Amino acid sequence: MRWVAKVVFLLSLAAVLGVGVALYRSPDPRYLAAEWVSWGRFYRYDAMIADVAAKHGLDPLLVKAVVWRESEFHPDKTGSSGERGLMQVGEAAAADWVKANKIENFVPTDLFSPRMNLEIGAWYLKRALGHWKGKDDPVPFALAQYNAGKRRVNGWIAASKSGDAVNAGEFRESIAFPSTRAYVETILKRYEYYRLKEKQGKEPAR
Repeated sequence: MRWVAKVVFLLSLAAVLGVGVALYRSPDPRYLAAEWVSWGRFYRYDAMIADVAAKHGLDPLLVKAVVWRESEFHPDKTGSSGERGLMQVGEAAAADWVKANKIENFVPTDLFSPRMNLEIGAWYLKRALGHWKGKDDPVPFALAQYNAGKRRVNGWIAASKSGDAVNAGEFRESIAFPSTRAYVETILKRYEYYRLKEKQGKEPAR
């Protein structure tokens, strides 16, 4: 049965080499490794994200990047300021959504419902993107607003060299909170990673 052991060894070696090549070729090996370890959690909400994103006219890959940054796909996460769920929605944002959509019988614990949380988070993100639609790229502005609020974003714009004419690149440099700047940059990086993976998945094998 020595040949069986050799076959098992060769298959194991091929698997290890395959993993190594995949990690080496990945633009983000650490994320890819985390995906493999927690595959179910990282993909569990993809269909729900796609459905909610389509409803609000958003790119599902952007919504997923926000979910990853906010909760790493943990629907029961609670933030330091009381934010809840997949997109770490706060009670103030939820109250705006409830008022705008005339929702009855809403309670804050409803934010632990993945669908409800995604619905409110996507609604808030879409509203922020709409507010900055006149910019060359509204995404960084909207992400900063999602994290730090519109008042602070307006302050950073006013403090930038270009004022109201600031473009997305200049704005990213003008964000005064290191935590918000890191928040915006990591989501943009993850968003690009998801788009690259999707593009690679759609390309025909050569």
